[in-house]
Amino acid sequence: MHKSARALPPLDLVRGFEAAARRLSFTLAAEELFVTQSAVSRQVQALEAFLGTKLFERRHKALALTPAGQAYFRAAAAALAELRTATQRAREAARGPVLTVTSTVSFASIWLVPRLGRFRRAHPGIDVRIAATHEVLDMAREGIDVAIRDVPSGREPPGSVRLVGERLCPVASPAYLRESASPLERPEDLRRHVMLAVHDPQGRWPWLAWAAWLEAHGLADLVPGGTLTYDQYDQVIQAAVHGQGVALGRLTLVESLIREGNLVALFGRRLQIPRALHAVFAPGAQERPEAAAFVAWLRREVRGSGAPGPKEDAGPLS
Repeated sequence: MHKSARALPPLDLVRGFEAAARRLSFTLAAEELFVTQSAVSRQVQALEAFLGTKLFERRHKALALTPAGQAYFRAAAAALAELRTATQRAREAARGPVLTVTSTVSFASIWLVPRLGRFRRAHPGIDVRIAATHEVLDMAREGIDVAIRDVPSGREPPGSVRLVGERLCPVASPAYLRESASPLERPEDLRRHVMLAVHDPQGRWPWLAWAAWLEAHGLADLVPGGTLTYDQYDQVIQAAVHGQGVALGRLTLVESLIREGNLVALFGRRLQIPRALHAVFAPGAQERPEAAAFVAWLRREVRGSGAPGPKEDAGPLS
């Protein structure tokens, strides 16, 4: 073997170490890399043996980097980021530009994926990869060009592009309304109906909780006829479409389902909340023609999709 080949450790060892050092957890690194916790531990041990020095201090239920580990982590993170960039550029040179977009699982499932064919028809030379996750990804490290993020008012990322404000409205399917034995004409009528809710034990989406909507309408003490709870918001909307109950609809996502007759907006009102969807460019991505074209397309799609029917409430949900 050539002497220079022995000077570098295998790439898998470096990737395992970089993830563990960034997360300070073998378990979280394993989840990120889709391997077992013991596999990450073995990678780190092999890298330490290769380097001849300890990179981590194994404390009780915690990891900490040694001084050598801190220095190696800085170098490894920078090298992997540069390698990702070079890999993307090489692929693009071979098969054309690839645009990587991240959004929440619900936004991708309900809004983005059904419309993506229109972007491809308008820009057939641009390949798109969707990274749907509820985690806020490090865009530079993960090779993300554009992120679509739900942002509270006043906390917009610098340089982001506002797409649309957020409004809420209870929705149900026409079949549910036809087959229900109880009327559903006023918010008070919800006490005789099934509410569809998203499971949110960590309080990540308080604005999607029925409790907040009911309180904003002076019905904090209302107890529904029943509840069905789902892990993901797109599951809540699918349950509503299939007549399982009443969902709290994000009109940005469900307006097409209302327009197509799959859902009905209830009670003649929409509630504005202090949040909006924004497109966020990765550093340097704004200069890429494909990224700029995608964000311009997003703005056109959002502006061209207004759900008819209910009027705006005067007061926001805060």
